[in-house]
Amino acid sequence: MWDIIGKRKFFFTFSAIVLGLGILAMLVWGVRLAIDFTGGTLLEVEFTNLQTEIQPADVVSMLEEMGYKGAIVQTVGESGLLLRLPPLQPEERRPILDALQEKYGPLVEQRFESVGPAVGTEVTQRAILAVAMASVGILLYLAFAFRNVPNPFRYGATAIVALVHDALVVIGTAAIMGKFFGWEVDALFLTAVLTVIGFSVHDTIVVFDRVRENRLKYRLAPFEEVVNHSVIQTLDRSINTQLTALFTLTAILLFGGVTIRQFIFWLIVGFVSGTYSSICIAAPLLVAWEKGELKRLIPGRANGKAAAA
Repeated sequence: MWDIIGKRKFFFTFSAIVLGLGILAMLVWGVRLAIDFTGGTLLEVEFTNLQTEIQPADVVSMLEEMGYKGAIVQTVGESGLLLRLPPLQPEERRPILDALQEKYGPLVEQRFESVGPAVGTEVTQRAILAVAMASVGILLYLAFAFRNVPNPFRYGATAIVALVHDALVVIGTAAIMGKFFGWEVDALFLTAVLTVIGFSVHDTIVVFDRVRENRLKYRLAPFEEVVNHSVIQTLDRSINTQLTALFTLTAILLFGGVTIRQFIFWLIVGFVSGTYSSICIAAPLLVAWEKGELKRLIPGRANGKAAAA
């Protein structure tokens, strides 16, 4: 039988390095915010004699070639187009209008105006508050659901640690991709992070539920062996679920539109991290907490214990 829990120090070290690089990237480079967060310019046009079908992904590619990265393109009716662009001066829209007219035919400008961020500080704060409230709910729910096993509070706490781990992995990756590839964080990124959090909690609870069953079944067995056995039992399910999701997401990433490509990439990163954290972080952390290994990470506690000895 694989000794996954016995390799917990390796997993903890690996995660610390990954999270450290991501946090360092966020502190040094920051996260590039798209116009969903920063605001920009709204340009709407109507084609009077549409020559070819409008594909938003093609318009996004054209705008990127012109230097307008992070643009959001939507169709309006059968022959209209709505573009959300970085802040532009009135004279700067002319090359865009000329390019659209050359590609799709004669057009009429419907509006050109500056707009505020679609996803403002208030929306972001509410999302963070929602995650915080959900975390408290998860903690209380798991503490109640696992009330028949010793230390039920620890199951909820370690599930939240895994949740935060996965969110930081995605955000850190966004900072790195923003620096080297110019990727920006938009409203879909916020959606991806919330989706990853839900996936992470679900996968962790599946593992913990098997730990609860086996702990009641094998009362005399060492806790570390019970947890390792439970992880092995759920490993096939976790991997199969992960692969099913990855195959679908990869197909969308390769053959889907440009407008959702980054969103799918964030989901892939988050889903991989979610499966890894459930198996290699949450469950091992539960064992480390049970055996008192976490106290060694606190210098004051460790020194006090040594002095007492």
